[in-house]
Amino acid sequence: MSGASGPVRNWAGNITYRAAEVSRPRSAAAVRDVVVSADRVRVLGSGHSFNTAADPGPGGVLLCLDGLAPVLDIDTAARTVRVGGGVRYAELARAVHAHGLALPNLASLPHISVAGSVATGTHGSGAGNGPLSDAVREVELLTADGTAVTIGRGDPRFGGAVTALGALGVVTALTLDLEPAFEVEQWVFTGLPPTGLDVGAALTAAYSVSLFTDWRAPGFRQLWVKRRTDQPVPEVPWGTPATRAVHPVPGMPAGHCTEQGGVPGPWHERLPHFRAESAPSSGDELQSEYLLAREHAPAALAALDALRAVLAPVTLTCEVRAVAGDGQWLSPSHGRDSVAVHFTWVADTAAVLPVVRRVEAALDGFGARPHWGKVFAMPGAVVRERYPRLGDFRELRRALDPRGTFTNAFVSDCLGLGGAE
Repeated sequence: MSGASGPVRNWAGNITYRAAEVSRPRSAAAVRDVVVSADRVRVLGSGHSFNTAADPGPGGVLLCLDGLAPVLDIDTAARTVRVGGGVRYAELARAVHAHGLALPNLASLPHISVAGSVATGTHGSGAGNGPLSDAVREVELLTADGTAVTIGRGDPRFGGAVTALGALGVVTALTLDLEPAFEVEQWVFTGLPPTGLDVGAALTAAYSVSLFTDWRAPGFRQLWVKRRTDQPVPEVPWGTPATRAVHPVPGMPAGHCTEQGGVPGPWHERLPHFRAESAPSSGDELQSEYLLAREHAPAALAALDALRAVLAPVTLTCEVRAVAGDGQWLSPSHGRDSVAVHFTWVADTAAVLPVVRRVEAALDGFGARPHWGKVFAMPGAVVRERYPRLGDFRELRRALDPRGTFTNAFVSDCLGLGGAE
């Protein structure tokens, strides 16, 4: 195993991992050696997580797969791609697009790892688009005893195997469904009405839609509309097209964002908000996100609007998106079409956490589920109540990881797991 030269932190810098050792193996055999010899292992993807989900604890091993040769096996006839556990979406997207293929959706940041994103329920936008895990048809795991396990659609375990928080084993590869490449045009609308906006109609107006506010005034500041050019032109009566490119965080350079103004371009250069070669988002921030049933969106947003005086001082921007429901047992959009309310906060944990608690209290009556990779303060007991298939996941985890090798304090608290069961 290779040791770290200094403390390892997440992308935001708010988490320092407490691992006894950091390992960057160069081969599949070396990954297996690490796993079978360690008492506790957690895998670090791109580090774009804002909590301790990846922290193995003081005696554990932090396993990084970025030292492995990237696996990108594209089957153009089957329209699938087998992608290694260390690959990021920007790299994947360029490869499949070169073969005339596409993923149905992407998150706002192309910088994040594929395995880490689907494991935490990360999503893009679009009322008809499920989370990124929807594209996964097969997951390959390395369990604690070194056994390779493959779980695909049709396997009764599949519902717990993709969005699994890294609690079942090391994801060595995923096979994803693809579709023919398509083009997207992106428009940003400003001058939105301060009151009376039909949020449901706005979020379903096009293939991918985002609403932004900074809570400094009533209503939304920006509406981002991404239309597939093979679909009808949407009606957008709520604002006026921006005459220049804008960034969702006020004051940030718009050149970091994917091209706007209705210029058609490849799917992977329009569906994310930010360019792969530029700094993602503001670059100095914390993030939280909550998903709730879509029918609760008007009431939930009204409850948050009542907190504007509390939210505005610590909010860089807040994004509201629609996500289709899915079948992964631990997905925040499991079993329900959802609205996602995403907060990009200032990089000040002491100032942000009290506001996070106020947000969670305001959303408590709506059954909101926090994004697994973001900042939240919700007690584990409350989180557990909101996942009806949690018992099934516990059984799956008990079967695949009986010693609790891939469990840490975060996972144990959120899911009610001990070390070994």
